[in-house]
Amino acid sequence: MITQTCVIKVAHDKVDVKKNTQVCVMSARASAKVAMQERILETADRLFYQEGIRVVGVDTVAAEIGISKRTLYNYFPSKDDLIVAYLSRRLRPIEASDGSPAEQILADFDRLENAMRSEGYRGCPFMNAVAELADPTHAAHKIAVAHKEKRRTLFRTLLKKLRAPDPDELATQLMILGEGAVAQALVHGDPKMARAAREAARVLLLAAGVKVAAPSRRRTH
Repeated sequence: MITQTCVIKVAHDKVDVKKNTQVCVMSARASAKVAMQERILETADRLFYQEGIRVVGVDTVAAEIGISKRTLYNYFPSKDDLIVAYLSRRLRPIEASDGSPAEQILADFDRLENAMRSEGYRGCPFMNAVAELADPTHAAHKIAVAHKEKRRTLFRTLLKKLRAPDPDELATQLMILGEGAVAQALVHGDPKMARAAREAARVLLLAAGVKVAAPSRRRTH
């Protein structure tokens, strides 16, 4: 259908129909390739996150989609390449906020609680990957480190705006609170662990001389 539309258009413009038809066919094939690549990544994302990177093989991903392993390897030459693409796809830009620096820091824990309440939550995919692969030299490990450092850097930047003493150390402490909440939420199956971590973060900020609002009464679930 794409090819036909292109042929009509170029014919109307008195351009080389054969040449432009080939271009349109190539464009359609490129679009199909991108669509298949995304389909593979969506399937791998779901299976890797829910069942584990080590458990799920390339053959399982291919079978779930209904393609051969050979076809999958045309897009991702190895399982390691697929793992790296899976984690890279999970990288999300941190949303900008109009709140004060202190509010933005505490809001990070609110987002964490919301994530914990989502269906099928199995913790941080980056932490899971590092634990499963157990290989500091793996490219996935480097992606995980970069992801965590980006979040810590955001905390540090916000703390500098608040003129908190030793913002680097305090940023690390806030990171530890978040990571600990993730672990505890998985063990206990309780999203409110993020809420407890948020309150601990508020106490840390107060101890650093940062003015923060008193904890509001939040509905329990």
